[in-house]
Amino acid sequence: MTRRRGAPSGDPVASVISALSSTVDTPRRARAEVLSAAPAAVTVRELRKTFRLPHRKYSTFKERALHPFSSSTYDQLHAVDGVSFTIRQGEFFGIVGRNGSGKSTLLKCLAEIYERDSGESAIEGRLSPFIELGVGFNLDLTARDNVIINAVMLGLSRREARRRFDEIIAFAELEEFLDLKLKNYSSGMSVRLAFSVAVQVDADVLLVDEVLAVGDAAFQQKCFDQFNRLKAAGKTIIFVTHDMGAVERFCDRAMLMERGAIHAIGEPHEIARAYNELNFGRLVHADVESGRYGDQVACEIDDAWFESRGERVSAIEQGQALTIVLRVRFRQALEEPIFAAALRNEVGHTVFSTSTAWRGVRTGSFAPDDLAEIRIDLETWFAPSHYKLTPSVARDGGGEDALDMREDLVSLLVHSTQVTGGVVDLPHVYKVQRL
Repeated sequence: MTRRRGAPSGDPVASVISALSSTVDTPRRARAEVLSAAPAAVTVRELRKTFRLPHRKYSTFKERALHPFSSSTYDQLHAVDGVSFTIRQGEFFGIVGRNGSGKSTLLKCLAEIYERDSGESAIEGRLSPFIELGVGFNLDLTARDNVIINAVMLGLSRREARRRFDEIIAFAELEEFLDLKLKNYSSGMSVRLAFSVAVQVDADVLLVDEVLAVGDAAFQQKCFDQFNRLKAAGKTIIFVTHDMGAVERFCDRAMLMERGAIHAIGEPHEIARAYNELNFGRLVHADVESGRYGDQVACEIDDAWFESRGERVSAIEQGQALTIVLRVRFRQALEEPIFAAALRNEVGHTVFSTSTAWRGVRTGSFAPDDLAEIRIDLETWFAPSHYKLTPSVARDGGGEDALDMREDLVSLLVHSTQVTGGVVDLPHVYKVQRL
């Protein structure tokens, strides 16, 4: 059933850092307070969806005639198993989980694409699902015709669809391909067109399910900018993704699903950490209390520290040269391992992240008992704050197969004589001219 509706006060540097943390965290805290007082936009209670998986599938009538009773047995897949949660109006809510955890099934139940077995959900306002975009497209029609038809199917009047036509095409950046049939479009072009149509619907609640995965980087950023505008306008967005960076960047809260059930609901960084624990749990050991992931069988991070002018440091003045150092010991032979590091400030924002894979660095071959030292040189233009370093080593590939990751292993205090309130204080020059 769905219804639509800090540090010691005597330390001057610590005082500055504490003041900065309060300043930086104020917008997030204020937004959290506003959202906590907002009425519910989406309420889900004990929602369940189960699929039957027959032990035998027929492909011909002959098989059905020869084995009339063999399909009477089946397994049950509890895709969504007693899920309950509430999302406030205006909230950007992330849903994450491994493949097969039930995220997409949950969204399809909310959008009434699937009929749930039991439970209920209440959605306040108009719903726009960004799920399987372009389902209503006719591949033998041109983009021009499909835009009007799809917009009407999504709830716009024919007059309104025509009025917004130019804006839809401009957002999709497909002006040159208006009269090309959709069967000649690439998958990325089709998604761009479908997204551009769907975003024009005046909805209060948006369901977004990994629809941007095939878009190019520029269009993905354009879509994220649009989500930010919708968020600022008070729209409620439910965002399913595997991208933990996007979860931490956009979401007010997030929910982690596993085997159809809710594993955790909380702050984006907490959920991203829990996701890493679950994701690596199949392959590697995770020590949740210490924040260490990976079985350390092939290699391990022995140590990590910060250096300035050849000396180890735990505090540094803003603008000085800084080196991040990782020391890794190998127990097995490895080819081209990926070394990475990330810095987070006191409020949990990732302010710097780097990887040898991203920088195109060839790391070479390592044999058992080899010891490697990785040095990352940069200038400290971060705002005054405490920063924590998370180093990691992964197998060659996409970087997801973590061999060892030590979250918040070592900390660094960046201090300055002034506090601007920014996340970074980049060097810059003013030029003032009288005209």
